[in-house]
Amino acid sequence: MKTILAEKPSVAREIAALLGATDKKDGFLTGNGYYVTWAFGHLIGLGMPEDYGIAGFDKSSLPILPDPFILTVRKVRKDKGYTTDPGALKQLKVIKELFDKSDSIIVATDAGREGELIFRYIYEYLKCQKPFQRLWISSLTEKAIKQGFDNLKDGSAFDGLFQAAQGRSRADWLAGINATQALSIAAGRGVYSLGRVQTPTLALVCKRYLENRNFTVKKYFQIQLKHRREFVDFKSLSTNKWDDRKQAENALRSVQRQNTATVIAVDSKTVTEQPPLLFDLTGLQKAANKTLSLSAEETLNIAQSLYEKKFISYPRTGSKYIPEDMWADIPDLVRTIQDDERFRQAASGLKWGRFNKRIVNDVKVTDHHGLLITDKMPSALSADETKVYNMIAFRLLEALSQPCVKEMTDVVLQASHYEFTAKGCKVMEPGWRSVKGSFTGEDAEPLEELPQLHKGDELKIKEASVLEKKTKPPVLYNEAGLLSAMETAGKDIENEDERKVLQHIGIGTPATRAAIIETLFKRDYIRREKKSLIPTEKGLQVYELVKDRKIADVTLTAEWELALQKIENNEADAGDFHKDMESYATSITQELLSMAIAREKHPELTCPKCKSQQLLIRDKLVKCPDEACSWLQFCNVCGVQLSMADITSLVSKGRTPLIKDMKSKAGKKFDACIVLNEQAESTFEFEKKNRK
Repeated sequence: MKTILAEKPSVAREIAALLGATDKKDGFLTGNGYYVTWAFGHLIGLGMPEDYGIAGFDKSSLPILPDPFILTVRKVRKDKGYTTDPGALKQLKVIKELFDKSDSIIVATDAGREGELIFRYIYEYLKCQKPFQRLWISSLTEKAIKQGFDNLKDGSAFDGLFQAAQGRSRADWLAGINATQALSIAAGRGVYSLGRVQTPTLALVCKRYLENRNFTVKKYFQIQLKHRREFVDFKSLSTNKWDDRKQAENALRSVQRQNTATVIAVDSKTVTEQPPLLFDLTGLQKAANKTLSLSAEETLNIAQSLYEKKFISYPRTGSKYIPEDMWADIPDLVRTIQDDERFRQAASGLKWGRFNKRIVNDVKVTDHHGLLITDKMPSALSADETKVYNMIAFRLLEALSQPCVKEMTDVVLQASHYEFTAKGCKVMEPGWRSVKGSFTGEDAEPLEELPQLHKGDELKIKEASVLEKKTKPPVLYNEAGLLSAMETAGKDIENEDERKVLQHIGIGTPATRAAIIETLFKRDYIRREKKSLIPTEKGLQVYELVKDRKIADVTLTAEWELALQKIENNEADAGDFHKDMESYATSITQELLSMAIAREKHPELTCPKCKSQQLLIRDKLVKCPDEACSWLQFCNVCGVQLSMADITSLVSKGRTPLIKDMKSKAGKKFDACIVLNEQAESTFEFEKKNRK
C-alpha cells in the first residue's frame, strides 16, 4: 500500500477519484492499493519560547537561539493562551497510522516551498523513515495529474526546496521572536510585533506616507497653444515652466502679439510594443487591485479556488514564461475559449500557426510556469471568479498576439522666442492591443494624431492660455503599488553593485506577499483609506522606533530572499544561512535592547481594591501586580478608549467623567460614567434625564 498526502481535502478527493480510491473513511479515502489523506495546511510548526521553558519576555533569555528547533502540533488561541488544535491532533493521528501501514509515501502537497515544508515537518515530527516520492503538477486537470503520476520524482530531488523552506521558517522565527521581545522590553510597555519581512514592508508604507505628507506643493505655470491644420486640432505646451504667474502672462502677451508658431523640428519614429508576458501571481494581484479593487489576499484566494476547480494552473508562481515542451498544448487552450462570446472577437484576431512565442523560455521557468487557463471551460463561477478568470484568459490571448506598432512623432515649435512641444501617436498595427481595445492607460502613450508637419511650417495660433499647475507629491501606495515596491525592492538601492545583484529579487515571495500585507492590517499597523494604504498611529510609532535599524532594512531582507533562492537551487549551504540568521538575530536584539526610548510618564496610582500595590499601566489595560488581588481595568470600554485622565479619575475618585458614544453589544450608542462599586468592580452610571 502507498499513502498519498495532499495539502487539502479537496485536492485529496480529486486525486483519489482518479486513482479509484473511492472508499471513504474517517480522515482518508482508500482503494486500488492507495490510502489518500490530507493535511489542513500547516499541522506542524516551530515551537514557541515557552516550549523551550522560556516564559514571558525575559531580557536575560535574549537572544533565543534554539538548537535544535522543536516542532509542535499547531496551536489555537483559547481564553488568554494557546492550546493544541484538537482537529490537527486528530488528523495527525490518521496520517501516522497510514504512514505506519504503508510501504512508501507519495507527497501531493502543493508544489512549492510551503507545500514541501508542510509535508517535511509532518514527516519529521512523526519520525517517519518510509521512502517517499514527489507528485509535481501545475494544474489539477485529469491530464496533468495522470502525467504527474507517470513522472513521480524521488523525494530527495526536492531537498534544496525543503532546506530553503526550513531556512525561511527558522529565519522568520529568529528575527520575529527576538525583535518583538527586544523592542517590547526596551519600550517597557505594550507588545511591538516585528518581523523579518513585515517590518521592512511597514517601513515602505510609512516612508512613502511621510514623504507625501511632508511634501511642499509648489505652483508653476506653462503656456498652452491650440492649433488647427488640415482639419486636425492639436495642442502644444511650452518647455518653459514659470514660478511666477506675472512672468508667464508677460510671455503669453508676447506670443499672442506674434500669433504664429514656426515648426523648427519634426522627429518621427516607429515604436514596436511587444505584448505582455503571462501573469505571475504578483502581476495578477497588481492588475486585479487596479482594475477590480481586489486586495492581494482576495485575489490569491480567488485564484486558488479557480485552481482547485481545475480552471487555471497553479497560482503561486513567480514566473511569466512556459517551458518549450508546453508550447504544443497552447493551441488547445485557445480552442477552449475561442467560441465563448467573451473571447470570440479577441481570439479571431490571432494568427494561427504564427502565435507569438515570446512566453517560451526554459531558463526563466522557476518552480511553476506562468499562469494559464486549462482545457476545462468554467461554469458556475462567482462574479469575482469570472472577472479574475477573464483577466488570465485575455492575458494569454494578448501574449500570443503580434506586437503593436505605433508611429511616435515629436514636434518642436517656436513662438516669439519660446519653445513649445507637441507629441503625436498613431497606431499602424494594433497587434496585441486589439485584444481588449486598450490603446490608452498607464502603459500606453495617449493617442493624439498630428497633421503632416514639416520643418519651417508656419502655424496660426487659434488660442493661447496660461495653465496653472502644481508639483505632485509622491503618490501614496495602494496595494498594487506596494506589491510592486516589495517585488522590486532592489531598484531603490543606491549602491550600484548591490542594485545589480538585487534587481530581480524583492522582499517576500509571490506566494507570501499577500499574507505579509494582511499581517500589517491585523497588527493594526496600516489601514485602507479609499484605495490608499495609510499607516496607523501605532504603525508610525513602530516605524519611528526601528526605521534606522537592521530589522527595517529592505536591502538586507532582499539579500536573505536571494540566499534562500540559492539554497533552493543547491547553490548555497543552508547551514551557513542559518548561522548568518543567528548572527542577525543576535545583532538586532542587542540593537533594539540598547535603544533609548522616550517613555510616556504615567501617574503613580494605588490599587483601589487591595490599596497597597502600585498599578501597572499598559497600552490595553491597567492592573494590580499582586496576583492574589488581581484587580484589572481594560482601557477600551464599549468601543471608547479611556484617556489617562479618565483612568486616574476612576482609580482615585471612584468614577470617570461622562464618557460619550459608547456602544452596546446591540450596536446602540450610550453615554455613561464608569464607577467603582464597594468591591472595586466597574459598573455604569447613566445620566439622569430631566422629566417634564
